[in-house]
Amino acid sequence: MTMEDSTMSRYSHGLITGIVAAATITVSAVALAATEDLNMRVEDTLNRFYAQNEQNRDLVEKAAAVLVFPSVTKAGAGVGGEYGEGELKVGTKTAGYYKVTGASIGATLGAARRSEVIVFKTAEARDKFISKKDWTIGADLGVAVAKTGAGREYDTETLHKPVVAFVFGEKGLIADASIEGAKLTRLPKAE
Repeated sequence: MTMEDSTMSRYSHGLITGIVAAATITVSAVALAATEDLNMRVEDTLNRFYAQNEQNRDLVEKAAAVLVFPSVTKAGAGVGGEYGEGELKVGTKTAGYYKVTGASIGATLGAARRSEVIVFKTAEARDKFISKKDWTIGADLGVAVAKTGAGREYDTETLHKPVVAFVFGEKGLIADASIEGAKLTRLPKAE
């Protein structure tokens, strides 16, 4: 190898290292921006949730954890799908990021967006949820869906369940807005 080849090899190696470092920084910055955007949307969703019913803030503050999906989109015509990304909060700390996905055949018609807040009322329910990579609502994770009655009060029997889901802010038209069968999967940690 000549001195010129050696210098060229070091230059190429340095250039490649610089490109890889720049790409890593760019990907990390994009992931950080996406995470910060999701964090802001989660806080906005919680504020809208608190405005729905005065009991909601107290429910979240007493919860072992809360999983917030600011926007879940569900669409289809006969065959449908849904997707959304959210954040699991334990107290004021982020304990992880999750996605909700689902597919259905039959009753789905149209498209809609909504927000979901899933409250883990007990540490046992929270820990069971966190210990697995993914869950399917109804099969792996029993979730009671809270519905408001007259006077915007929740069914007290539902609120005594260990995991309670709240679906609100529906926008759009869809014939099937249930959460049964939705799969919750932990997203890889952003670098």
